[in-house]
Amino acid sequence: MKPALGDSVHYSRYGVRTGETRCCLALITEVPQSLTAEPLDGCPNGTQDEWIASVVILAPNGYSFEQDVPRDEVLHEPGTWHSGEECD
Repeated sequence: MKPALGDSVHYSRYGVRTGETRCCLALITEVPQSLTAEPLDGCPNGTQDEWIASVVILAPNGYSFEQDVPRDEVLHEPGTWHSGEECD
């Protein structure tokens, strides 16, 4: 999935009370031109199907903004976003 401004995605986070990984709604607010983490730092965003995006996270207890959030379609690790098609 190539992210675009305004896309609805899922953001994985730790549950506030349980500590378990939970998904919540997020919206893409920016898609930078370049990746920011090694080994692809400086490469065009999307190189080797690696994507980062800035998101606004809409959680039950409020909202927050995060920049340079990596996509993780497989493990859904906390601090990552993935397409809204499935969630743990």
